[in-house]
Amino acid sequence: MITVHHLNNSRSQRVLWMLEELETPYEIVFHQRDAVTNLAPLELKAVHPLGKSPVIVDDGRVVAESGAILDYLARWHAGGKLSIAVDAPDWPAYLHWMHFAEGSAMLPLMLHLYTMRLGDAGAPLAPRIAAEIDNHLSYMDAAMAGKSYLVGDRLTAADIQNSFVLEAARTFGKLDAYANLTRALDAWQARPAYRRGLDKGGPYAFGPRS
Repeated sequence: MITVHHLNNSRSQRVLWMLEELETPYEIVFHQRDAVTNLAPLELKAVHPLGKSPVIVDDGRVVAESGAILDYLARWHAGGKLSIAVDAPDWPAYLHWMHFAEGSAMLPLMLHLYTMRLGDAGAPLAPRIAAEIDNHLSYMDAAMAGKSYLVGDRLTAADIQNSFVLEAARTFGKLDAYANLTRALDAWQARPAYRRGLDKGGPYAFGPRS
């Protein structure tokens, strides 16, 4: 059985969503952020040297990084259900969106978080960071025009991977200006599998607004 090392308020929530969509049995090992530093506990280093979540263990294989985990699950446990075949016309787009979330979109959002903590010292960086957030969210919003999913006409791991981008943007008050993304996120978060993952994962600060 797959074991998910789940950290509260983290990217590991999308791994739970993926597993619920696949109806794949799994168990959760819960980890809590430090109440003062908000960092992952040191115990996670016993699972993976980086000491971060998500991490899954499947038949002795330890897989870290949420994008890699979702790709692994899509290839090994999904039978193609939430992925795109490599010989399909949409596969390059699927590959792009799978890497876009952490390779591009999350960086300015994380910089926004860090500069918020710096207060006045981070103020000079704020305009550039805001512009980069808009650049990435505008790009995504245009890609979602008239669509429910990033690739094709069904949910894929690319949507699940990018859900945290939209959740983080909403938490920082950056999403409401992008109608297509707001619509998509509301629909994704209303899916029964998403809600089951939410129930099993526990309190989640980036979850649905209601």
